[in-house]
Amino acid sequence: MLDILPLQSSYHIAELRIAKPPAHFMDLETLRALRHAYEQAEAEGWQGLILSGVPGFFSSGIDLIPLLQSDVAAVHDYWHAVFDLACAMARSPIPTIAAITGHCLASGTLLALFADYRLMAQGNWGIGLNEVRAGVALPDCFQLPLRRAVGVRQAEQMLVFGRILTPQQALNIGLVDELAEPEALLDLAVQRLEALLALPAHSMRSTRAISRQDLSNVFTEVDALPVEDFVQAFLDAQTQTALRRVADEIVRKATRTGRAVNGP
Repeated sequence: MLDILPLQSSYHIAELRIAKPPAHFMDLETLRALRHAYEQAEAEGWQGLILSGVPGFFSSGIDLIPLLQSDVAAVHDYWHAVFDLACAMARSPIPTIAAITGHCLASGTLLALFADYRLMAQGNWGIGLNEVRAGVALPDCFQLPLRRAVGVRQAEQMLVFGRILTPQQALNIGLVDELAEPEALLDLAVQRLEALLALPAHSMRSTRAISRQDLSNVFTEVDALPVEDFVQAFLDAQTQTALRRVADEIVRKATRTGRAVNGP
């Protein structure tokens, strides 16, 4: 589920809020809604976007349990939507501020990395690309945004070890740009977006396009990305075994905490 919330401002800006309780995994509907929101923003002349979650959760990543219960065609559709959304965010002419409201894992972190600026709420939560722990190897195109943010060596360490960082650790290495108290996060995101939009529009947009050219070159179109190879690797028997262990742990945690488990 995605909530699109216009924000009070002298600029035409909106908040895109990921809201799929209990753990805010991204299902196919949410991925497609985000993709459509970027299309809509460009068509309607929005000047800026804030990508957010709900208090305590930005996104916990892919909607794993239903995905493991899906057929090959559905798995392909899901990952095609992930790659397609990445293309939209990488190439969007509209500045995005990520307001990371809490836990931000795996593909949640990936989406935040496509933002122009990342703010994270202070608190007892983690952020990172931990796919390797689930038996998944991220393709180079998805490693690129992390290298741009934290540098080659830090990116390698995060990816290979599947490290999950605290907000302060993320700030220290440049994974996020600023921390804020949870109740002040959205207001600060609006301030940072308005400051960006207050710059001369022609020079800001041109400079931004030049600075992000490496991203837009890689994410030119979804058909040029390794979607098929990634799906085949995801469906590999070893990968599926590792993923099912992760899914079992999700179910156990949900049972202990009394939370519902995402399922079909």
